[in-house]
Amino acid sequence: MSPADRLGPAPFRFTPAGGIAASSRAYSLTFRGIATLFVFGAAWWLLHLWQQGQFAAGRGTLGAWFLAALALMLWTWWCIVRSVTTLDATELRQTWIWTKRMPLGELAYARVIRVRGLEWLIAPRIYVRTLLGKFAVFYAAEPAMVAEFDRLAAQLAAFRQGG
Repeated sequence: MSPADRLGPAPFRFTPAGGIAASSRAYSLTFRGIATLFVFGAAWWLLHLWQQGQFAAGRGTLGAWFLAALALMLWTWWCIVRSVTTLDATELRQTWIWTKRMPLGELAYARVIRVRGLEWLIAPRIYVRTLLGKFAVFYAAEPAMVAEFDRLAAQLAAFRQGG
């Protein structure tokens, strides 16, 4: 198939700096620490209420709801603590509750979003959208990965504008 016979625009190609995949924690140490304090503080509160007899007979439903909420909080905390973002020559990927993936060849738009001065707390992120409109957000806590996000967004913009 010749390039003229291909449907749609050419696929975007990107090579990470150094030619190897870049990888970073998705969330900052501060954010992970706050999440840890919040979740284990709630667990401590539940234990404290239980020791005071607040979950005695007749209050089982309340205890079940609290345990369910705590289980969801623990699962989300675990996903935050272990989440890693990877950028290689073929895709952007982030481990999370499910693994988010976005093929680089299909990208139409990318924008790096950050809150300057608060990057130690609020992880910078890249919003990406494909030619078909599928979108995703990937987080990175490390400056080297954020620099790769910036490079990716700049190269994609130049590529899609024909430059």
